[in-house]
Amino acid sequence: MYPARLLEHFQNPRNVGDLPAPAVTVEVSNPACGDILRLSARFENDIVAEVRYKVRGCTASIAAGSALTEWMQGKSRAEIAGFQAALVDEAVGGLPAASKHAAVLCADGVQRLLKAR
Repeated sequence: MYPARLLEHFQNPRNVGDLPAPAVTVEVSNPACGDILRLSARFENDIVAEVRYKVRGCTASIAAGSALTEWMQGKSRAEIAGFQAALVDEAVGGLPAASKHAAVLCADGVQRLLKAR
């Protein structure tokens, strides 16, 4: 049902946790399914120096959050502003149709993070 890369991110999630201030931390949710993503990033000179996440949700959302943090690491604010849900979808090897909401949750988190800083 799930691609191998998605299962790898789910079974071995990267960058799990929170970052203390001065990191920016935001939380977004999907009211339709109840998944919640908390995203924390610490910027140095407008580059993501550290990024962490926590998800309360399904297998796809946990894997998508892991892939998102790997993608964000070392990126500039301008690069992050160009984030699209399709990037996470591709990074996990393709989300099943019923799980596309996980990539949208990540996109919502990125947009909220950029507005919060």
